Formats: sequence, structure tokens, C-alpha cells
Amino acid sequence: MSRALSKVLIVGGLLAAAIGALAIGRPVPQRAAGERLVAEAVAAPRLVVRTDTIHAGEPLAAVLNRHGLAPDEATRALGGLTLLDPRRVRAGTQVTAVVDSQGGVQHVTFQLAIDRIVRLVRRGEQWVETEERLPWTTDTVAVAGVVTSTLTDAVTRAAGAFPAPARTGVAYAIADVLEYRVDMSRDLHVGDSIIALVERESTPKGHVRAGRVLATRAVLGSARYEAIRFEDEDGRAQYYDADGKSMKAAFLRTPLEFSRISSVFGGRRHPILKTWRQHTGVDYAASSGTPVRAIGDGTVIFAGWKGGYGRTVEIRHRNGMVTRYAHLSAFGSGIKSGARVQIASTIGRVGSTGMATGPHLHFETLIGGVHRDPREALKNVAGEALPAAQRQAFALRRRALMGDLDTRVLALQSPAGQTAPADRPRPVEVRAAGATN
Repeated sequence: MSRALSKVLIVGGLLAAAIGALAIGRPVPQRAAGERLVAEAVAAPRLVVRTDTIHAGEPLAAVLNRHGLAPDEATRALGGLTLLDPRRVRAGTQVTAVVDSQGGVQHVTFQLAIDRIVRLVRRGEQWVETEERLPWTTDTVAVAGVVTSTLTDAVTRAAGAFPAPARTGVAYAIADVLEYRVDMSRDLHVGDSIIALVERESTPKGHVRAGRVLATRAVLGSARYEAIRFEDEDGRAQYYDADGKSMKAAFLRTPLEFSRISSVFGGRRHPILKTWRQHTGVDYAASSGTPVRAIGDGTVIFAGWKGGYGRTVEIRHRNGMVTRYAHLSAFGSGIKSGARVQIASTIGRVGSTGMATGPHLHFETLIGGVHRDPREALKNVAGEALPAAQRQAFALRRRALMGDLDTRVLALQSPAGQTAPADRPRPVEVRAAGATN
């Protein structure tokens, strides 16, 4: 074959290949109307995830029935559970099921807590349970708040390092630490400041919650309160003031947990009788049913109906002081004349019995049979002091925690080199300090 003929055949082959390629790239002719193409069919997803919650009073099997398990199969699935009691799962618990369109429910997850998950997985005719515990990591954040209305408002605006649901809990935790020394419903005023070093706990899935309060300082007018968490030689943790004396004392400052006072001691116009008379106690605004606490150890000397006071409890304490709790909706368990009560035990529930315009607690203190302003009568002296052998360790712990807290707060509140006094932060926009591990 000549060289010229070979070139012709090669070129012709290349042209044929190119023409074939073009033919392959041409659009496929339209099928007749109504004809379905298998290649265009889209398969429905085989696995579907369904999430539900347990209703109040509902058996766990009912939730599984809604997910597609037959009653007998749900009974079999729950029958082998050892990691949880189906009768004790709380209402609101999230239940998630993975459902196979051909094989039914394959996988059920119970979110029992933020950090605890129990799973049921189908293995043929059997169900296998597993448990997952999510680890928590802990760091610390500083919270610095200036009061513009309430402690809760100041702290929730300051605790930006915590998700919104946890911020109120931070405020309550701080109030609990200070409750023997400070009446949070009366002693706070606009411009007062509270700072605290608080543990923050996080999971790998992004859940965040507030941990322990390690140290806090409240500057209320001219008064200054400080509390440090310290473990003694036996490993028992308590809060102590700057002098190493326990924050706990003989009396609580208030009979309700962190509530708002609606009427203070002194003269007022009676809301029902419409006359001016001496108001011999303090009214605490709270919803009906709120637990009422004994402010100290003592003996019940009266529990019953007392005229305009309605349902009333009176307690005599060791120092001879008598406290009176009025307008109750109900008495606490075992509360009757002669009963012994301990500090912070529930002696009744807030109500509106007797001459009351709405739910609230009327609280009185009597010394020698004479009414005294409860806010003055319950001002506590310091609690028991740390033993001398532990005071040096406490002093070192206090210096480390308060020094760390002050450094972080000053970094927040000292822009452009300005310096705020460490004991009274300026009323700037409050926020959480940066976290450290």
C-alpha cells in the first residue's frame, strides 16, 4: 500500500470517529406523550426518621405504637430493657425512631438527658439496648452585672457565655450562695454590682450548662459581700466569706427562694379595708403554691386559721423569736402544733386565704411579743469559722480565685486603658468575660 493511500485511510478513520462522537452527543428523540422513562424514575427514600415526645401520663409503649411498632412488638422491645425503667420515663422525653419502608422500625433512641442516650436496635427478631454517655468538659467564665432592675436581669444580660435557658440558673445559683447574708428581693438597688466566677460545662454536641459558683462578690451600696467555695480537709465544700467564716448562719434572710417583695415594713393603706394601718410584716409576691420555708430551726406553736391572716403557721425559734407565715393555701407535710422544723424545710404553700387580694406570703417576726421589721431582725452574724489549721489554705484559695475574677472583670470593663475600681464595676453594658480552660 502506498504512503498516500495510508494517509487517506487514517484521515477517513478520524473523520468517522468524529462523526460517531457527534451522533452520540445528539439529544435523544422525544418519546410518545405519557411514556415513562425508567432512567427518570426517582426512588422514594427507604429510611425515614421520626421524632416524638412522651405525653404526660402516657406509657412508653404508646409512643412506639405511634412510630409503627405493633403492640406485641413494642412490648417485646421494651421487655428487655435494663438501662431504663419504662414506667419512670419523664413526660417530654424525646423519642426518635428510624423506620425502614420495607422492614419497619429498626432503631429507637430515648434522649433521657442532655448527656444520656439509650438506644434500642433491632437485630432480627431481637432488640439490643445500648447506652451513650456524653462527656462534659469544664472551663470557667466570669460574669459581671450591674443592677438596673433585678439580679436576674443583671445576670442574664451578663452571662452571654451561657445559652439563654441557663442564664436564669446562673442568677439563682449566685442568689443561693448569698441567701444567708443578702435579701435579693430587698437589698439590691440600681447601680449595685455582682461579679462571679462560674464553671461552664459543655458536651461535644454543643450542649452548655452552668456548673458551680466558685467565687462571687456583691457590692450593695456601702455593703460588700464575698463568698468563696472551699473544700475542707474532709473534702466537704462550703462557701466562706472573706474572713473564712461560713456563709451559713442561724436564719435565712427570706422565707421564699429569691422572690420579690411587694410591700415593705411600715405604714400602708390596707388593700381591702381601705384604711391606713401599721403593716407589721413583709409581703412577698409569688404564685399560688410556691413553697414557703422555715427561716430557721424551731417548733411550730400554731398551725391553723387565724382570722384575716387565713391559714397561718407560727414558729418559735431557739432565741425566743417567733416567725409568722400567713395567707397560706396549704400546710406542709406534718406541720401542726408541736412539730419540730429545720431551717429551709417547707412549712406551707403561698396562697390568698384570709384578707388577701391575691396570692402572696405575709411574713412577720416577733421578739418579746413585739413586731420587728423582718429585714432587720434577720440580719445575720457570720457563721462558724474555719479551723486555724485550714485558714492559710483558704487564704491562698481566696487570693487565687478573686484575683482571677478581678483580672477578667477589669479586662471587660476597662476599654482604652481606663480603669474601673475592682470593688464596684462601672454601669456599662454587662457581658461575660472570656473563658479559660
